[in-house]
Amino acid sequence: MAIPLKYNLRNLIVRRVSTLMTIGTIALVVAVFVALMSLANGLNSSLVETGSPENVVILRDGAQTEMQSFVTKEAFQVIQTIPGIARDTQGKPIASGEVVVLINLLRRGDISASNVTVRGVSETGVALRPHLKLVGGRMFRPDVGEAIVSRKIADRFQGASLGDELQLGRRKFAVVGIFDAGGTGFDSEIWSDVVGVSDAFDRASYSSVLLRAENVATRDQLVSRIEAEQRLKLESKSELAYYEEQTSASGPIRGLGIFVAIIMGIGACFGGMNTMYASVAYRTREIGTLRALGFSKLSIMTSFVIESMILALIGGVIGCLLALPVNGIATGTMNFRTFSEVAFSFRITPDLLLSALVFSLLLGFIGGLLPSRTAARMPITKALREI
Repeated sequence: MAIPLKYNLRNLIVRRVSTLMTIGTIALVVAVFVALMSLANGLNSSLVETGSPENVVILRDGAQTEMQSFVTKEAFQVIQTIPGIARDTQGKPIASGEVVVLINLLRRGDISASNVTVRGVSETGVALRPHLKLVGGRMFRPDVGEAIVSRKIADRFQGASLGDELQLGRRKFAVVGIFDAGGTGFDSEIWSDVVGVSDAFDRASYSSVLLRAENVATRDQLVSRIEAEQRLKLESKSELAYYEEQTSASGPIRGLGIFVAIIMGIGACFGGMNTMYASVAYRTREIGTLRALGFSKLSIMTSFVIESMILALIGGVIGCLLALPVNGIATGTMNFRTFSEVAFSFRITPDLLLSALVFSLLLGFIGGLLPSRTAARMPITKALREI
């Protein structure tokens, strides 16, 4: 015979102070857990969602990033002759040779600096990223020293606002536009024309090549043809796969979040145990009466565990609500593959909130297990004589 749930709910209301303190402890733990995991989620999503399924990235064989790579202009001409590349309305292959370099910029309101990615693109390269939208100013003109900057970079760094001048290599580029890349990795970049960037940084070759396959079904065949071409000795992969490889940058943040959650969770479990042990001591005669009425040890143990989990679930819900305001806040960190700034936003998803609630229930279960065992094993005669 199970003990009615309303019995547990009434006991939580009677012990208001200890109940509120335990709920507050668990809420704080869950809020920190959600905030840290949303940080890792935002970084991970900004890279995973970068790219189009039909696009293929070509790098030097063995290069992990575009900064480590180079593709000669002669190789770029050969690449454009390989079957399987999509063509525009004029019959030209949709392929873009690009130059990717790093510059050092000062953060706003700070004396510290960070590396920021500068990408030199052609008109085709811009067309290959249709999700990129101008939100201020206009598109840069080639060969006249103009650039566009992502909104997140403009907000975070000095000298990157509309109308400012950026020192790129040996030339100055006027910022004529601000763009939004829809939360993708390109939100961490500055763009200009490939010829101007090549000249400013004295680059005789491209860093990478981006092209579009005729369709997703033939993309992998195109990748195989490029890698089999003996004249090139290049490595190619889908654009989605390339940016998924960059998600290792979120690993340390996710690991930190789990570590902090475990440490704080241990404290929350002790807090929950303290509350439940106090509840057992306070309700000794009640427990004896329940046993005398015929409730089994398992029923009493289950009742106390459920009470602890209800307590933790309430704290979990409050913790999730406390963490919601951080959703969408822009921030940035270092990508340890490219050693450049990655701008992204905190991202709280339904899956993360569900994980947080499961985490809170786990805290409640662990915190209530030992006290409930103590209550269940209490001798009936001793419990009934307790004052």
